Amino acid sequence: MKELDELLNDWKDNDNQTRKAFTELVNHVNTLSDIALEFVSRPGVSYSFRPRHTAQAKRPLFAMVDVIDDDPDDRWLSICFYADLVTDPQEQGDHVPEGLLGEDACCFDMYEYDEQEIAFLKEKLTEAHGNAPE
Repeated sequence: MKELDELLNDWKDNDNQTRKAFTELVNHVNTLSDIALEFVSRPGVSYSFRPRHTAQAKRPLFAMVDVIDDDPDDRWLSICFYADLVTDPQEQGDHVPEGLLGEDACCFDMYEYDEQEIAFLKEKLTEAHGNAPE
């Protein structure tokens, strides 16, 4: 994905290591089977990594991993899932009505690299991927 590669090559990570977090999440998605990927680049707004399970029929993705680019020197991540594809019993995420392409979402914001949070988000990506086929 040329635009994704360009983002990663041009992104100078700062002390909060959001580039490292984003890269780990993208690399994790790439280990999942039967996926198709879309990348939507909107410099100054966001960069959106959108994986889809190839068996999904009704939805164009199972997760959206956004790099929020309103301040390129201080980017942060927003990772959203359809609310019915993931569990969040400890309510670590935010429930966002109609927050993901018009459907209810569960979203997690990440402002700095945290190993435990990355592990948790990888679990959510795997869970959403497993629940995505319809």
